[in-house]
Amino acid sequence: MTQQQTADEFLIWLKGQIPLINHMGFGDLVYDGQSLQMPAALTPNVNDKGTGFGGSLSTVATLCGWALATLYLREQGRDCDVMIRDSQINYLAPITDDFYAETCLPDETDLTTFMSFLDNKGRGRLNLEIEVKQGDQVAMTFKGAYVAVERKPN
Repeated sequence: MTQQQTADEFLIWLKGQIPLINHMGFGDLVYDGQSLQMPAALTPNVNDKGTGFGGSLSTVATLCGWALATLYLREQGRDCDVMIRDSQINYLAPITDDFYAETCLPDETDLTTFMSFLDNKGRGRLNLEIEVKQGDQVAMTFKGAYVAVERKPN
């Protein structure tokens, strides 16, 4: 199975888990094993000014980071619950058309530390930087700390 097929199946699964995203105009995920793009349509995410609603932008960014962390862990053969711990958002420009969130995995040192904590403590923290873009223009930056907790077998 290719990484793109994995992402396609993941989006189907995600839409079953989080009903809200069925109403947010998500397009196909673009995933290469290191980075993820999560596109969304403006129309279902518009505010009263005709631009992208900040809450929707934040949601797409949060989900983008969460999805990348989850996909990475699954590829490592790990069964973990992933949660957002904290985040920082900077709104830089209005969104006036369809948009996407984009993130990539941190460097190998950070990934090794993350996996080491999972191995030794059953939990680890992964810091990700996500950009929400319209075309090439960055409209929002999002820094999120995601925590992964190893699931206990039943």
